[in-house]
Amino acid sequence: MNPIPILLVDDDVELCSALARLLELEGFGPLAVHDADSGTREALTGKYELVVLDVMLPGGDGRSVLRRVREGSKVPVIMLTARGDESDRIAGLEAGADDYLPKPFSPRELLARIRAVLRRKEAAPIVQVLTVGDLEIQLETRRVLQQGQEVPLTGAEFEILLLLVQSPGKVLTRDEIAKAALGRPIGPLDRSIDNHMSNLRKKLGATTGGRERIRNLRGTGYVYVGARE
Repeated sequence: MNPIPILLVDDDVELCSALARLLELEGFGPLAVHDADSGTREALTGKYELVVLDVMLPGGDGRSVLRRVREGSKVPVIMLTARGDESDRIAGLEAGADDYLPKPFSPRELLARIRAVLRRKEAAPIVQVLTVGDLEIQLETRRVLQQGQEVPLTGAEFEILLLLVQSPGKVLTRDEIAKAALGRPIGPLDRSIDNHMSNLRKKLGATTGGRERIRNLRGTGYVYVGARE
């Protein structure tokens, strides 16, 4: 099998070398670049299945790189952030990151996150199109249309929306959503699911058919009010 191309964008040359060796042993074909402009150019070539992107980069920060990449590509992106810096993680998710990992991290954990994101990307759907109220969800192409206009969603947002609309009327806890849609559990202080929900509301609209689109039941979880047709 051909190696799966992965782009590493981080100014820590030693870290990139270590990660590249591990990824090569696991069947990936990594390429590392070390500044914001190079990362943007490479990510937009369409050659990579996934990008690992650090927040702190020479020539710009990773969030600005991600915003530029999202203007022309849906390639999955895992952000690397400083440990405990919630603002970086929130900003990354809002800019379109599919997952984040705080530094310092275990290379094996990053490998597991990469595989989980790629599994979500490559999962073959059985039903090709779902119609839910004002939304048309195209599973094969992973596109969401609202009244004929495409709504750009990140990979994580797409998975969460799909999970919600396939469970109409069912309240899903944050942990259930994280495990099913993101491939990992979350801690009690992890706000990533709430951030993704906020982004979905902004992109899709807070209401549909005069009702709240995604309802937050405090202390319980989330429920999508629309019904699958």
